[in-house]
Amino acid sequence: MTDADQIDAIPPQSTKRALLFRDVLPAWTLAFPLFGLVAIAIGLAKMGAIGTIVAALILIGSVLAAVHHAEVVAHRVGEPFGTLVLAIAVTVIEVSLIVSLMLSDAGDASALARDTVFAAIMIILNFIVGVCLLAGGLRHGEQRFTLRGVSTALCVLTAMVVLSLVLPNYVSSAPGPTYATSQLILVAGVSLVLYLTFVLVQTVRHRDYFLPSEDMPKDAHAEPPTTTTAWIAFGALLLSLVGVVLLAKGLSVTVERAVLDAGLPLAVVGVIIAALVLAPESLAAYRAARRNRLQTSLNLALGSALATIGLTIPSVAIVSLILDLPLALGLGPKGITLLILSLFTITLSLGTGRTTIAGGVVHLMIFAVYLFTTVVP
Repeated sequence: MTDADQIDAIPPQSTKRALLFRDVLPAWTLAFPLFGLVAIAIGLAKMGAIGTIVAALILIGSVLAAVHHAEVVAHRVGEPFGTLVLAIAVTVIEVSLIVSLMLSDAGDASALARDTVFAAIMIILNFIVGVCLLAGGLRHGEQRFTLRGVSTALCVLTAMVVLSLVLPNYVSSAPGPTYATSQLILVAGVSLVLYLTFVLVQTVRHRDYFLPSEDMPKDAHAEPPTTTTAWIAFGALLLSLVGVVLLAKGLSVTVERAVLDAGLPLAVVGVIIAALVLAPESLAAYRAARRNRLQTSLNLALGSALATIGLTIPSVAIVSLILDLPLALGLGPKGITLLILSLFTITLSLGTGRTTIAGGVVHLMIFAVYLFTTVVP
């Protein structure tokens, strides 16, 4: 090939931009927000069983599209604002699903926020971490990570989890596993402060705690998207969130009644919501572990757990106070036992900066017990 042929083979700048745009914003991520708006306009969720199934699939696609667009925007704006963009987008999705079901009349949904947050914590600490440790260990043997960052995340997470899900059982100002209004406001504020402090530590003051050390595999960072691409992603993100909120409202009663009619506990709905919201980050964490980038996997997993408590609990608390909805946050004895076991086990399995398949198997078995005892209480 001559020099002239090589020059002719180089795609023009406009073609390169088009290819980059296609890679950053796949067609499906732009299509699902539009599908969601159409489904809402025609009332697809009310068109019998087939309409409900199609609307549910569009809802799932819209959730995945929203998370993808949030990641694109986050990559463009950088840290620490990028972390907040992604966390806020996921929180909007989770809170919209929770509140939609709390407002339905299919059953007592006062504990739905607690069940969803607890399910998210169990999925992250046991399923996601377990799969990552097992997959990475099977492929690479022993894997390493920076211990200081993981210890910081677990310290903050433990405080938020106990204050949000355990302490309500032991206060006397309100009956049952609930906080009095002043207590709820305080704990919501404390959770938000702890989360924002963690974001500051992770992205500004001690970023090196959450980066691989010099002898660990480094993450390959792609070029940030263009400003135009980021703005398109932001617009698609807003459309996706609108679609998710309104579709969730239309499907909430159907989903809740289906679970109850099947003879399953209402807590199963919380597991479904948490699994749906965490699906994209679960896949990203698994892929990173397979590529021997356990540091990235743990950053994704523990960051999601912290956002679940630090943003979802304050948001649900505000909505419950404004709409005067009952909100039960305290876990029962079974839940507290599994929570303490999970926190204790993950502290041991991640306590040395090195992991093997043993920790992965232990966490997956704990998750299996949690899932079974949720379905068969």
